[in-house]
Amino acid sequence: MTERDRVRAGTSKGWIVAVAVIAAVVLCAAAWRGVSSRATAMAVLDRETRDLATPTVTVIHPKRGAPTEEIVLPGTLQAFTDAPIYARTSGYLKKRYVEMGDRVKSGQLLAEIDAPELEQQLQQARADLSTADANLRLAQVTSDRYQDLVRTESVSKQDADNATGALEVRGSAVQSARHNVRRLEQLQAFTRIYAPFSGVVTARNTDIGALIDPGASGGAARELFHIASVDRLRVFVNVPQVYARDARPGLEAYLRLAEFPGRSFMARLVRTAQTIDPGSRTLLAEFEAANPAGELLPGSYGEVHVKLPVPAATVVLPVNTLLFRAEGLRVATVRNGQQVVLAAITIGRDYGTEVEVVAGLDARDFVIVSPPDSLVDGQIVRTVQRAVNGTDGSAR
Repeated sequence: MTERDRVRAGTSKGWIVAVAVIAAVVLCAAAWRGVSSRATAMAVLDRETRDLATPTVTVIHPKRGAPTEEIVLPGTLQAFTDAPIYARTSGYLKKRYVEMGDRVKSGQLLAEIDAPELEQQLQQARADLSTADANLRLAQVTSDRYQDLVRTESVSKQDADNATGALEVRGSAVQSARHNVRRLEQLQAFTRIYAPFSGVVTARNTDIGALIDPGASGGAARELFHIASVDRLRVFVNVPQVYARDARPGLEAYLRLAEFPGRSFMARLVRTAQTIDPGSRTLLAEFEAANPAGELLPGSYGEVHVKLPVPAATVVLPVNTLLFRAEGLRVATVRNGQQVVLAAITIGRDYGTEVEVVAGLDARDFVIVSPPDSLVDGQIVRTVQRAVNGTDGSAR
């Protein structure tokens, strides 16, 4: 074999080796690509499987409780002082000086009663007093004389004692007659009827010439006038038990009445019954409202708007965040961005669609809305935060 042939043979052999090496590299690359693609596909499938297995929940932040809360309660307006006026003596109504709706001052004369029989009884009592006084003076003179005669033994000691006893009896008779005169004088004073306090005459149930019977003889006494003091009014309100601890004297409120649209009248809590009515589970509270112009009428119905202080630590949640479990009331919160924690809470006031939470929750917590009953502590979830305007944020 010539040198040229040997070179050609070596060259052919090198090409075969090169082709084999290239083929092996191509086969290895294809095999690696297939394995890598399969691994990538398996990783994607695993991630998608885990994502599908992880529930997506909507979360919100609780609202902070307001420093004050306004409640509206029905109230009944009553006169600050309200009293029927009766007669204390019998007779006929001689004069009356007021009519229904008149304003009167304390001590103002309302009416006069004509009682001639009482006048005669008073004159007789005064005459009896004069007789008793005369008998007392005579007994005093007699007693003094007997005391002088006893010293000279002109009369017995028994006669002197009898004279002294008669003097004491006459003195008692004078006191009795004097008290009887005072009684009849007071009865005579009752023939003039005066207003016991300033106010408005809300009723007049008699007229001139009417027979006045105070009921002393067994008959039914009849109310002559009715007076109500309306410069200040009492407003009675039944406060629900849940708000009873906040109803303290000094609490301010305002009244609204249908006949005064757009107007408010200030009132202040002055006292409570200090006990819950077991029938209605309410606390009776009394407010006072100034009424200098007399615009508010006793007996009216009004709405009492009361601003109650609320503890600053409270938060408010919608009712669709609550979970009722055997161990008690819970809310599902999300900690560390993905882990579920079932938090025990204490409920305060119930507002219908929302509830007040007084313990167990913070305004910075993420709370799951409409949580599924299958949620458990430590479960991993994906969250979608609901914005304040109601739109949903991005998933995490």
